[in-house]
Amino acid sequence: MLDKIYSSLNGGDLSSGSGSAVVIISVAAMIFLAFAMTRITKKLKLPNVTAYIITGVLIGPFFLDLVPERVVVGMDFLADIALAFIAFNVGEFFIVSKLKESGLKVVLITLAEAAAASILVFVVTFFVLKVDLPFSVVLSALAAATAPASTMMTIRQTGARGDFVDTLLQVIALDNVVSLTAYSVAISFASASISEITRGFDITLVIYPVIKNLIGIAVGALLGVLLKLLTTQKRSNDNRLIIAVGILFLFCGICSILDVSPLLGCMMIGAVYINLTDDHRLFLQLNYFNPPILLLFFVRSGLTFRLDAFTGGSASVGSSPLWLICAVYFVVRIIGKYGGAFVGSWIAGKGLAVRKYLGLALIPQAGVAIGLAAMGARTLGGEVGEILNTIILATSILYEIIGPVCAKLSLYLSGSYSDNLDEIVPAEKTDADGRERSGAEILIEQIRRIQEELPKRDEISPEEKAFNEAAEEQLEVWISPRNRFRRR
Repeated sequence: MLDKIYSSLNGGDLSSGSGSAVVIISVAAMIFLAFAMTRITKKLKLPNVTAYIITGVLIGPFFLDLVPERVVVGMDFLADIALAFIAFNVGEFFIVSKLKESGLKVVLITLAEAAAASILVFVVTFFVLKVDLPFSVVLSALAAATAPASTMMTIRQTGARGDFVDTLLQVIALDNVVSLTAYSVAISFASASISEITRGFDITLVIYPVIKNLIGIAVGALLGVLLKLLTTQKRSNDNRLIIAVGILFLFCGICSILDVSPLLGCMMIGAVYINLTDDHRLFLQLNYFNPPILLLFFVRSGLTFRLDAFTGGSASVGSSPLWLICAVYFVVRIIGKYGGAFVGSWIAGKGLAVRKYLGLALIPQAGVAIGLAAMGARTLGGEVGEILNTIILATSILYEIIGPVCAKLSLYLSGSYSDNLDEIVPAEKTDADGRERSGAEILIEQIRRIQEELPKRDEISPEEKAFNEAAEEQLEVWISPRNRFRRR
């Protein structure tokens, strides 16, 4: 649509200047329309990711056709950049000391729920739906991923606590590590399998991708050390952010040259940095930097959504129609997550509440899975890649709708939070002299205890503190020359 508008305004001529204007205005439209959509989804209590994807679908070729295709194609690099930030943030949770404290139990639960979801999806898609082997392998690897945002938001809103919540948070932290690793192996296998069909069997097609991934991990570890050396405490917050973003961009470029996914390497950068420095502030700064990038990435993912694929078959990946593959993947992944979490918790010796309800909180799937699907679509190419992206986008919207509900239900059923004030803040019914206290006295005591647990009014979150300090440093840099000029 924007191309047509500019073409009519310039007499049918799309010069380089007006072409740049189309790109800039397209990006602005993506940002503002996605923000406007979040005002609607917020009232429906849906996460922002859902708003971004829906915005992309609405302004895409099947509805408003607002963004030109050349702009969508030109923004393909966003998948690498967005996943670089996501993977780097995942590395923050890979702290060796904390993993030792949590012990083998959390690792067992995480491996069990991720493996159960992946294996079950593979068995059903490959043996029942007769989906091609490479596609089934990649799709089953994506089934392991879990979106932590919805669950984390629900925990904060309810104030839930206890063994169930502690276990859930640890499993979520490790889950994406497992899914990133599984995807890297699966996409290498799929690429080798597709090449084998077209070029014949060659052992190097299997070994070469593995070697390149190992090189990527090694380079990521070295860049993690370099990041630690360059981002010293003497550096200003602005310069620390510049260095971190520069290193992530550099690594993405190296991975493009090697034709390898940046996921494991970026995760290694984050893991090496946090274990060497124990510095969480840099991760907080990046969390303030990346929201516009993630917004554009998810909107672009919605723009690539193929609505027409649901009406036809999916001959490129098998004989089953695409709508059936989506429906089966949606249901089977939930069964795998729940069953795997139950079995893993049972093996780990967790209580009945953890065994019965942990799987409900692991249902959401969005950010990591969508990013991996975008990269998988580019690697597999053609209609196969488009189908993979469509399946993950369609099911992610559904997962993000039911995910927060399931997470809240799991917290409630596990007894991690309650709407009963007497259960949240228990109070003595009698005083020290044995006299029975009135309802008003008990209520006053409960209010006092709640106030003691609340943060002080002048306390701010670590994220806001990091952002404010960076702003103050920048303001000081700007003001100092003016003060020197006035003194002269």
